[in-house]
Amino acid sequence: MSRRPRRNDTAAFKAKVALAAIKGEKTLSELAQFFDVHANQITQWKSQLLEGAVGVFGSDAKAETATATVDLKTLHAKIGELTLENDFLEGALSKAGLLSAKRCSTPSTTLPSSNSQRCWGSAGARSTMNRARSLTQTCG
Repeated sequence: MSRRPRRNDTAAFKAKVALAAIKGEKTLSELAQFFDVHANQITQWKSQLLEGAVGVFGSDAKAETATATVDLKTLHAKIGELTLENDFLEGALSKAGLLSAKRCSTPSTTLPSSNSQRCWGSAGARSTMNRARSLTQTCG
C-alpha cells in the first residue's frame, strides 16, 4: 500500500471547502468524497473559518489597520538623510565646478513658473548636465 504524498492545499481551496460545509447542502461525507479530503479536515477548516469570521466584524480588524499606518518618524529620518546627502553632493559638485546653475528653492511640479523654468530649463543648466555627462563618460 503506497502512501499518498502530502498535499498543501491553498487558502482559497480551504475556504471553498469550509463554506460548502457551512452551507450544509451536502453531508460531511459527501463533501469529503467530492473534494477528496478527510471529513475531520473539513471540520477543522470549518471551525477555523468560523473563528476567523469574528475578526472581520470585531475590533481586531481595526487594530490591524492601526498597525499598518506609516511610521512618520522613520519617514522624517529618511527625508533628513536624503536632504543631507543632496546638500553634500551639491557642495562637492560646486567645488569641482560642475554645478553652476542656480538651484531653485521649490520647483513647481504642477504649473511651471518663470523662476523654475529659468533654473531648471535654462541653457546653463543643460550645459552643466552635458559637462557632467562628458566627465563621467571619460572617467568611467
